[in-house]
Amino acid sequence: QSQLVESGGGLVQSGGSLRLSCGASGITLAHYVIGWFRQAPGKEREGVSCISRSGESTDTADSVKGRFTISRDNAKNTVYLEMNSLKPEDTAVYYCAAQLITTPQNMCLAGGRFDIDYWGKGTLVTVSS
Repeated sequence: QSQLVESGGGLVQSGGSLRLSCGASGITLAHYVIGWFRQAPGKEREGVSCISRSGESTDTADSVKGRFTISRDNAKNTVYLEMNSLKPEDTAVYYCAAQLITTPQNMCLAGGRFDIDYWGKGTLVTVSS
């Protein structure tokens, strides 16, 4: 049973923008480092951007740096991924994940391979040429 829920995915043209949201029921996300990961067909899951509990610290993959921004609103128990200047290579299923004991850098670099506490089911982002 997934306890994180992603929303905001869809079909967008190259150069367009989307905002993904990650929410939770029964979990206080402020206790957790949160990461966005993605997996494209035939590829391994990779870390996209991760954020500390307070939102003070973030880590973002070079492939999306300057285009994607992670943020969180703990009062709303929600984490966001703002995606701008989207490219076809951004096409993937995007997953939200929560980890209690980690740092944004370690969480993202690990690609979700180490001790994730909660996963969402994913939301599909498709970027057309």
